[in-house]
Amino acid sequence: MANLKEVRIRIASVQSTQQITKAMKMVSAAKLKRATNAIVQLRPYATKLKEILGNLSGSLEGSSSPFIQEREPNKVLIVVVSSNRGLAGAFNMNVIKATNNLIAEKYSEQYKNGNVSIVAIGKKSQDFYEKRSYKVIGNNNEVYTALTFENVTKITDAIMAGFEKGEFDKVELVYNRFKNAAVQILTTEQLLPLPKAETDLKEVKSSANIDYILEPSQEEIVEQLIPKSIKIQLYKAVLDSHASEHGARMTSMDKATENAGDLLKALKLSYNQARQAAITTELTEIVSGAAALNG
Repeated sequence: MANLKEVRIRIASVQSTQQITKAMKMVSAAKLKRATNAIVQLRPYATKLKEILGNLSGSLEGSSSPFIQEREPNKVLIVVVSSNRGLAGAFNMNVIKATNNLIAEKYSEQYKNGNVSIVAIGKKSQDFYEKRSYKVIGNNNEVYTALTFENVTKITDAIMAGFEKGEFDKVELVYNRFKNAAVQILTTEQLLPLPKAETDLKEVKSSANIDYILEPSQEEIVEQLIPKSIKIQLYKAVLDSHASEHGARMTSMDKATENAGDLLKALKLSYNQARQAAITTELTEIVSGAAALNG
């Protein structure tokens, strides 16, 4: 039977842990609200921008923009969006596993030749790939300190400049897309070159008779929209991941609080059993002692 003192110490430890997980859940819930607002506000803009590019897709064919030029993917860059902190369940490990699977299944030859580079956004992915001697470019962990479009754009500008110079031929993006507090969808997207917009046949027919008036010109508008679309895509991915992180952490802390409650019940039962056993032992000793004295 467990020692009473040991059980009391374990109960106190679990109660302390439960209080911490409850507090962390509340903090994550508050942060999740702000992060959700940010991604919900951006999505309509990102969707509309993609729609405009789709409507002007005819101009993409003759565009001189380097960001739509398809090349043989000899050199590949993968942007991995994780978080700076843990205690979020499998949130970070899932995105790392998805990245590793992408490399193994799609870019194994490039990896063997040392032509796979990583841009990590988040300390967890940064540490993982640096420790395993991957070619990690830069350090972007501070972006979560002030998560703004301008700060994320600095990362996008560096990626676009590298693509334009031919330092890599293809850029893939791996992140957790936010659905709700309990569900994060692992997503892999091509960032560069900009994928051709998929236009639904009904949309083509419905817009066939629409005459757009464009200034300064359709070509110039497309040339400006392409870099803007790339920047918005990465910013949206980081906001999605940020909201997913807080959702995953809130869910994880809720589960930890529930598990601590179950453990407390088991420990209290064990404590009561140990106390009852101790009382029974003491009574037996008293009765035995009294019987010996009487004898």
